[in-house]
Amino acid sequence: MKKKMILTGLAVALVAVSVMGYANVKKPKAMRRTNDGTYIVTTGKIGKNIKGYAGQTPVKVYIKNDAVVKVEALPNEETAGIFSKVREKLLVKWNGMKVEKIVRSDVDGVSGATYSSKAVKENVKCAVKYYLDNK
Repeated sequence: MKKKMILTGLAVALVAVSVMGYANVKKPKAMRRTNDGTYIVTTGKIGKNIKGYAGQTPVKVYIKNDAVVKVEALPNEETAGIFSKVREKLLVKWNGMKVEKIVRSDVDGVSGATYSSKAVKENVKCAVKYYLDNK
């Protein structure tokens, strides 16, 4: 009987320690704030499951006063010639757009770069949602 109580107590303690350890797992630090109040959100880790044609398409989204200042593409494995269309035509579509609008709407992708466009759009939404949840 005494052994059973000791084993039960140890099991409860082990579960408690496991739960506490899990609760202390840090979220990826994907956002920082500059001195001028601009938030910069990087989707390399928070959007790691968002894939374009050849792989991940992470972006860096600059947000100030709840509006996107600019979106930058980070290094990726997409075809350079195809992705250049995304850089030139898609990334600028969010400039000046309020974050609330980005969450509830969609921008048109780039013809000829469908998979890359879709992934970049998902990454921008991912960054904006992260900003809204963590600012």
